[in-house]
Amino acid sequence: MIEARRLHILRAVADHRTVTAAAAALYLTPSAVSQQLTALEQETGHRLVERGAKGVRLTAAGEILLNHTNAVLAQLERAEAELAAYGSGEAGTVTVASFATGIALVVAPAVARLAVTSPGIRIRVQDAEGDASLPMVLDRQVDVAVAVEYRGAPPADDPRLTHVPLYAEPFDAVVPVSHRLAEAGEVPLAELAKDPWIGPYPGNPCHEVVVLACENAGFQPGLEHSSDDFRAVVALASAGAGVALVPRSALIGMDLAGVVVRPVDGVAPTRRVFAAVRRGAEGHPLIRPVIEALAGAAESGT
Repeated sequence: MIEARRLHILRAVADHRTVTAAAAALYLTPSAVSQQLTALEQETGHRLVERGAKGVRLTAAGEILLNHTNAVLAQLERAEAELAAYGSGEAGTVTVASFATGIALVVAPAVARLAVTSPGIRIRVQDAEGDASLPMVLDRQVDVAVAVEYRGAPPADDPRLTHVPLYAEPFDAVVPVSHRLAEAGEVPLAELAKDPWIGPYPGNPCHEVVVLACENAGFQPGLEHSSDDFRAVVALASAGAGVALVPRSALIGMDLAGVVVRPVDGVAPTRRVFAAVRRGAEGHPLIRPVIEALAGAAESGT
């Protein structure tokens, strides 16, 4: 008989690609993870992982089991949801991880909605970028992630996750007031190819959106200044340090005295935001109202 908790460890190893990283995500020791993998191999009668200089990879048998693991764990999430519904499930804590602008735009309004519609649900919020929040959901560190689509992100049909679209917003060009394009109605990105750029660090989903937009315009942005805080990005642009692309909602309430904000000419780069939960958990009586509140807040705020 295969133990479900060992399947969870197998998936963590597949996701993180090293025993050490999987152990850290699961709050276990590397030796405990290795022992559980060995026990799982004994249960199945197959070698499931191979260790190499670059980490751990699944064998063919391991890949087969992983495909079934995603289905099994999703079904267990559904079972927990139904049992929670049977036991009323009207009170409890749900942890939501989101990037800062998402917290302001949809998470905080959702918390306010839930205080009225589902007062028994307590929300705990953690600030985390999209590239961090999705692994946190898969590793059961949080229940819900509010994340951004980016290259390399789990796709919408990922068997481990259920995606719920929330909103999409364009990136606007932010240039110093003294910039040669400050009077333009719209800014062609190609015209900024030789400018110094300010933007998020690699790994931040918004970094990927900016780089891809510039690549589509025919150039690689010369990122001379890096910050994941868009207030810092705008402040640097105000000082004449460079140009930037910033999500429109991130500019709300900022001091824009030293910059000009203009829409991008043509197809604007877009930040697409979604909520994600472990597949099967979307029907949980605590999680379902949270997703509905997030979707309602997104609809009202965009």
